[in-house]
Amino acid sequence: MARQSIITGLDIGTGNIKILVASLKNGEEGLEVIAQAEEPSFGVRKGVVIDCEKASRIIQILLNKVRTETGQKIDSVLINIGGSHLFCTNSRGTVAVSRADQKISEEDVERVIQAAQAFSLPSNKEILDTVPKEFIVDGEGGIKEAVGMQGVRLEAEVLVLAGFSPYKKNLTQTVLDSDLQILDIIPSPLASATAVLSQRQKELGVALLDIGAGTSELAIFEEGDLAHLAIFPIGSANITNDIAVGLKTDIDTAEIIKIEYGCCLFKGNDKKQKIEIEGESPLVFSQKMLAKIIEARVSEIFGEVKKELKKISKPGPLPAGIVLTGGGAKLPGIVELAKKELKLPCRIGKPSHFTGLDEDPSLSTVSGLILSTINLEGEKGWQQRNTLALKSGWGSKIKNFFRIFIP
Repeated sequence: MARQSIITGLDIGTGNIKILVASLKNGEEGLEVIAQAEEPSFGVRKGVVIDCEKASRIIQILLNKVRTETGQKIDSVLINIGGSHLFCTNSRGTVAVSRADQKISEEDVERVIQAAQAFSLPSNKEILDTVPKEFIVDGEGGIKEAVGMQGVRLEAEVLVLAGFSPYKKNLTQTVLDSDLQILDIIPSPLASATAVLSQRQKELGVALLDIGAGTSELAIFEEGDLAHLAIFPIGSANITNDIAVGLKTDIDTAEIIKIEYGCCLFKGNDKKQKIEIEGESPLVFSQKMLAKIIEARVSEIFGEVKKELKKISKPGPLPAGIVLTGGGAKLPGIVELAKKELKLPCRIGKPSHFTGLDEDPSLSTVSGLILSTINLEGEKGWQQRNTLALKSGWGSKIKNFFRIFIP
């Protein structure tokens, strides 16, 4: 019988909290979903945990569901961190090559990345992750892999991801209060990118936009690496609020209308012009009016994306375009609106590599947490990677695991 490795991802979002349990069997291709569950979120606002007790209660409900379904003792998870408090900044580090033969070692690479992290951050901000963009050996740049090369001086250009320390503390406390260990904390847009972007897209240049309930997260990749990250405090919940105000109805009804009748672009030849909602207070509205309400808010999100692209001097098209994911990406007509507003190729990103998982954009983050651990990048086969992926994946997380508990 093939040995199973159980991996659990926990996506703590504004609208819903999701848990996904998958197994990776040695010698077999892909991941098999053995349990998944989802509950409406409480204690989370705009991607940030504001009430640890309420959020922890929902997590415990989800854990009970998947433990009953799998019969497995699930005591450790990978979790995401989101919210508009996340930000990125560029930094550079320089070290002297330590070996007498001037051959660059892994220790030299670790030291130069540590040197790049040695800069002051505002109070209550901390580094969450560091992404090396390029190495420079004796003034020669554009190097992606420096280990084994010869040189005297080693420099590194890195992108540092950071966030607000109290929000991270709330997040970790919520999960620990649920009697779970945290294997790693991964920024939400990076998890989603792992689930829906190919390495080729990242090499060419691509923008990922994850439209969640409380926030929309933008991650831009170039030459295979993360180049920029931005979080906007606007999401699909804002669309629901707009519908409630515009149609003068309650939030629950507005959410139903958005899911069942919502679209981003009105087509003049639509046969169903008028929509009637029965209930205590019958509601009648036109498809055109609903589409205008939704289009205005979605266009605002795309407007923020355009501002961010200009900020990093990329007003021109990215070769691989923009990939939309998250629950908000399920709105009909959103691809057409994105092409119109952003002047970029566009598609919907759905998680892959899983057996027994719906191709649902809202599952990108939770599935990406699991995929981030086993490292599926590249074109090599699963059978060559399974053992190494588990060793390097879990082994590389040990430092992060202990770092979580360091004040």
